Amino acid sequence: MSNITVTHAPSGLVLAEVVRSQRVTPNMVRITISGADLERYRYRGFDQWFRLALPVRGDGALERMPATFTIGGYLKYLALPKGTRPVIRNYTVRAFRPAERELDIDFVSHGEDGVAGPWAANVESGERVAFVDQGCGWKGLDADWSLIVADESALPAAAGVLRDMPRDARGHAIIELFDARDRQDVDAPDGVTVHWLERAVDDAPGTAALAALRELEFPDGVPYAFCVGEQALATGARRHLVRERGVPRQQVTFSGYWRLGRASPS
Repeated sequence: MSNITVTHAPSGLVLAEVVRSQRVTPNMVRITISGADLERYRYRGFDQWFRLALPVRGDGALERMPATFTIGGYLKYLALPKGTRPVIRNYTVRAFRPAERELDIDFVSHGEDGVAGPWAANVESGERVAFVDQGCGWKGLDADWSLIVADESALPAAAGVLRDMPRDARGHAIIELFDARDRQDVDAPDGVTVHWLERAVDDAPGTAALAALRELEFPDGVPYAFCVGEQALATGARRHLVRERGVPRQQVTFSGYWRLGRASPS
């Protein structure tokens, strides 16, 4: 579930190729892509996200991908031969360097689970990908303070929002990881406290973050909240904020990036 508004950017389908791969933490791989098409890309920061197309059995189908993921675009995607149809996954821009035409993407990668994680762990320079920009989920609504609740899948989004928030912002960011070694440096405003949590091995995603949210002493005033990650975390945080803390529904942006037992949404 999600109440994030999808933006169909005029840049359309952007083709690029992998130029670097780096394991930045034990379970996070950073892939850098580049190419002339990135000159058309318009970077807006925060949690700007895109639909990433990964090639299957050669990259010839990438150029036949739709320029948007409206209903018509999705039907065009489904019309591609199943054996060569690219795999689509949603990802957040970790960093963009326009002068170098380089874009970084962080992938949670541990073991052989899923498609994108193993791809990132084994990809070689020169491999081609494509993506369609879908805008930002963070709305930055007027509020007295800000709240971020995220898990490891949403760490790039949380880090991007913290980096681009006004420097006089205040509030809290609760970031849950399954491995504390995956913690990254984030550029949070001085007035935003970042709470790093590690959930227990047998706990479901969101267990630690939701417990911390229930115990959190809220500052005075109305917050704007951004709750993203595993579906139960996102919906559970929204439910707690609206039902138990009295936060107006319109002040909560939430999105289930993935669901336990299933791949991240396409």
